[in-house]
Amino acid sequence: MTAVKRPQLRKLVRGIGVRQIRLSCGLVLFAYLISHFLNHALGNISADALADGVYYHTVFWQFLPVAILFYTAVFTHMGLGLWALYQRRQFRWKAIEPLQLVLGLSIPALVIAHIVGVRVGQTLYGQEKLYPQVFYAYWVYWPYKKWLMFLVLNIAWIHGCIGLYFWLRMKKFFTAAAPYLLAAAILIPTLAMLGLYQGGRAIVTDSTSAEWRAANLGSEQVGTTHEQDVLADITEYFLWGYFGLIGLALVARGARLLLERRRGMVALSYGNGRTVRIPKGLSVLEASLRHNLPHASVCGGRARCSTCRIRIIGDLSVVPPPSKREAFILDRVSTGGDPSIRLACQLRPEGDLSFFQLFMPHVLSANAHAAQSHRIGEERYLVSMFVDMRGSTKLAEKLLPFDTVFIVNRFLGAVSQAVSECGGQPNQFVGDGLLALFGLATGPETACRQAVRAAAAIAANIDELNHVLGHDLREPIRFGIGIHGGEVIIGDIGYRDHIVFTALGDAVNVAARLQDMTKTLGCEVVVSDDVCKTARLLLDAAEEHTVPIRGRAEPMTVHSIADARMLSATASDAGPVAA
Repeated sequence: MTAVKRPQLRKLVRGIGVRQIRLSCGLVLFAYLISHFLNHALGNISADALADGVYYHTVFWQFLPVAILFYTAVFTHMGLGLWALYQRRQFRWKAIEPLQLVLGLSIPALVIAHIVGVRVGQTLYGQEKLYPQVFYAYWVYWPYKKWLMFLVLNIAWIHGCIGLYFWLRMKKFFTAAAPYLLAAAILIPTLAMLGLYQGGRAIVTDSTSAEWRAANLGSEQVGTTHEQDVLADITEYFLWGYFGLIGLALVARGARLLLERRRGMVALSYGNGRTVRIPKGLSVLEASLRHNLPHASVCGGRARCSTCRIRIIGDLSVVPPPSKREAFILDRVSTGGDPSIRLACQLRPEGDLSFFQLFMPHVLSANAHAAQSHRIGEERYLVSMFVDMRGSTKLAEKLLPFDTVFIVNRFLGAVSQAVSECGGQPNQFVGDGLLALFGLATGPETACRQAVRAAAAIAANIDELNHVLGHDLREPIRFGIGIHGGEVIIGDIGYRDHIVFTALGDAVNVAARLQDMTKTLGCEVVVSDDVCKTARLLLDAAEEHTVPIRGRAEPMTVHSIADARMLSATASDAGPVAA
């Protein structure tokens, strides 16, 4: 058991980087924000509801383990924000990314007076500043501060929502969940601000009473003049220190720029013949952005996808070893064993480098806004099916070219019809072969059953095609099918007018390998064991094999079916398949 867990633990640790730590801390802070906003929203009910809500909110967040986690997240997230200001060399990303950074850096300066007045005041002097005292301060004593409070509420909420969007947009459930998340993102802060407004308005009325002032504005609640002066000094010292750290980060950026210029420049040669010179220390992706060179990067350079991959040409000695995070991503797409393949967002070359991009950048068309949201890149479970026509080379030798093309087109048409009728999508046509995708609009189990059912339908269609073309063929058309499922990246890949929607990932590569395996195993279909288990299918007519897969470290269990027509009974037994 321990031997099984250790590799998994090592793999998990390799996948943790600065961004993952920042995300984890951000999730803790966003959870606090939601709790606080929901507490504010109780003001729409009554002042008593506000008081009850803040009691449970305080009990939970001041529970020692939770408090330690919370304050660790606060200081870590703030420190990593300053680090991002220093570390980010290129700000010519989409406007939403620098906006997120600016909003995040402004939050500590805007909220520190409230934190010191309420939390530090309680810790140092035992002051009990709850909603009545805060409302009085912001609605009566300093009425302008209520607008500052509404401002910081919106800034903190927008900053957190942007971070959640960048995290969730590549998840397979995001498209379905997006409308509900948007509704929550609008409703929660709106109710919170309305609750604060209702509470503040009630305090404006109540504060005219001498009895209310005596009960809520005593020294045990708001402190003495000396205590307030001390808290004001703490706030001022923090602001000086915080702005000093921001200034230090900016000065460090300038010093780094001068140092990099003194260290020299490196030349990057792209596969299209373009060469640019950059200071040492820039990543390849940052160099592309700095010089306005298109470079695919679905995740925006966060090392959460592999679409910015490049293949290095020539000497690899000038290339530093990959970081743990980069190695983790490359291993996920089964390219970790090839030292010439690297992530452009992580590689910072120390010498001249020649390379070409593995995926051409996505250039938006004029109607890009009308495109489906998943086309910008999404990670989800799909079943990939590769179908290949056997003997097409011999066919071309014995027939006229136009006749050969006619027969291949009839073959691809028969396969595509079967795939479409079973709920799949014909995706790519490569010569006399086809890649089909299942699961674009269904769950994994349904997608696996659709693919198995499609294999049987393909066999039936090819039998009919052989009958129709019998007088033109010296021997019947034969085929091979490979089926495998797994997490892939789907999106538009290509350049300018040659952009296609397709899937990228290990699962697609394995399906192609299984199709090739039908030749050596002497069968028509090879299905991975993962697909059979996900679909809950019992392939009685299949033979089980444990075979090595090129590009994978461990062997894989597969099932070979000599006659694809035998799958029709299996697919029928599996129950109805949603199209």
